[in-house]
Amino acid sequence: MDRLWTPWRLAYVTDAGRTPPPADSSRCIFCAALAAGEAEPLLVHVGRQAFVILNKFPYNNGHLMVVPRRHTSRLADLDSDELSEMMALAQASERALGTIYAPHGFNLGINLGRSAGAGIADHLHMHVVPRWDGDTSFMTVFGETRVLPEDLPVTAERVRAALRQVLGA
Repeated sequence: MDRLWTPWRLAYVTDAGRTPPPADSSRCIFCAALAAGEAEPLLVHVGRQAFVILNKFPYNNGHLMVVPRRHTSRLADLDSDELSEMMALAQASERALGTIYAPHGFNLGINLGRSAGAGIADHLHMHVVPRWDGDTSFMTVFGETRVLPEDLPVTAERVRAALRQVLGA
């Protein structure tokens, strides 16, 4: 029997991974990642109004999130500069991931509130997920396991370099 070892998923499948995040920004995972700066290994780009971070529990390789720097749960609370930079970073993320992985398509989405599927409901974020024809498989459906052929630190380095190139930084 072959074994697929995915230890990084333990926090996701246990109660610890399902505990709702606290409402205050002092304990928000996105605010903490931003505060950590270069010490945060999943942080791939920081802009003036928003930043890009890898999803710790990705659906596919290259699964990014574009997050406003300001701690808010509502799209309606963002000003035009924040909205503009989020969309510009989503566009840059699409270009960077296209260069790195050559996906067949993308899912981009925002889930507002826990009932809408937001895992982190207190800090707005947009998912950018590269997709390939046939990327769903029996492992996800029956085994509740995703097969990702690349480690997150490798993905982070590749995305950082591609975003620097796309953004001209």
